[in-house]
Amino acid sequence: MTTLLAHPAASPAAAAPGHPAAAAPGHPAAAAPGHPAAGIPRGVTPNWFAAVMGTGIVAISAAGLPIQPPGLRTAAQLVWAAAAILLVALGVASAWQWKASAAHRADPVMMQFYGAPPMALMTVGGGTLLLGSDWIGLRAAVAIDLVLWTVGTIAGLATAVAIPYRMITRPEKSAAFGGWLMPVVPPMVSAANGALLIPHVPELRTLCLAMFGASLIAALLMIAHLWGHLLTQAPTPARLIPTLWIVLGPLGQSITAMNLLDPAAATKFGLPVWGFAMFWLVLVSALTLRERIPFGLPWWSFTFPVGTLVTGTTGLAARTGDPVLTAAAVGLFLLLATAWGTVSVLTGRYAWREHQPVAVDDLAAERHQ
Repeated sequence: MTTLLAHPAASPAAAAPGHPAAAAPGHPAAAAPGHPAAGIPRGVTPNWFAAVMGTGIVAISAAGLPIQPPGLRTAAQLVWAAAAILLVALGVASAWQWKASAAHRADPVMMQFYGAPPMALMTVGGGTLLLGSDWIGLRAAVAIDLVLWTVGTIAGLATAVAIPYRMITRPEKSAAFGGWLMPVVPPMVSAANGALLIPHVPELRTLCLAMFGASLIAALLMIAHLWGHLLTQAPTPARLIPTLWIVLGPLGQSITAMNLLDPAAATKFGLPVWGFAMFWLVLVSALTLRERIPFGLPWWSFTFPVGTLVTGTTGLAARTGDPVLTAAAVGLFLLLATAWGTVSVLTGRYAWREHQPVAVDDLAAERHQ
């Protein structure tokens, strides 16, 4: 894994097996001075943590699903454990390669994905409380979740301010893409996961509501800008289309958070947002199916955002008792499980192949148009 030139999107040519651009270090396309890839060191990049998010949300979604067939909870616990192990492995690898972070922060695309590590921490923390408590006990689960939530919240709030600030003050501007949402979504994840801790730490409620509002408004501003870009600019390159699924993240997570933070307002807020989320899901599905999208780390965008929609729909189904919402929650979970299984297999297939990297940076045209 540490030999990869990882980046949030890959060119179709570079991602193709055997293409020269996917060659080992030293290939001109990968290392020539001035080429976009030249400034991105090989190794674990922040967007790798999207794999932890995507894996963890599968476990969390399964834990609350309206229909609980035998063995589902055990399977969810195993998936949560896999997410926790992956979090530790990526954390150690990132710390080992800490010098690379300067190049990541300087890259207009890669810096967006610094929102992924905080969300990965909180996703594993939430799974610890919901699923890990069966193994380690409730007191230990609460303690671990509180630590992961605190660290993730602090890092997420810092990211939510620092990355937009850097985007505003950079003289060079880049084209809008779905990844712009990544830095501003962590406070919403903090709100939703913090709500799980409120029965144990009641003082968190006010903070969670404040973060809910901050992230929701910031996300809506980003979505509006992205919508305008999609309608008025050139079609989104195929390798960036998976990032459009990220829009579902703040929508689904906001429904989940409201279900937990203010049950009385859950349906009044959640159902209209759910309606727009369904609209967006149909739209991005159509955009995805019309293109031949090369595999890369952006494919993990098919997982976590859909997972938040599962948890949000599950909460609405529980509040309303509506069989349509119950069926929708199950259907969305099946979509999530299929996407997660597919992306996990493909990631495992390519991750250890030095000459077929998971993602190769070739985004000059998209980033600087």
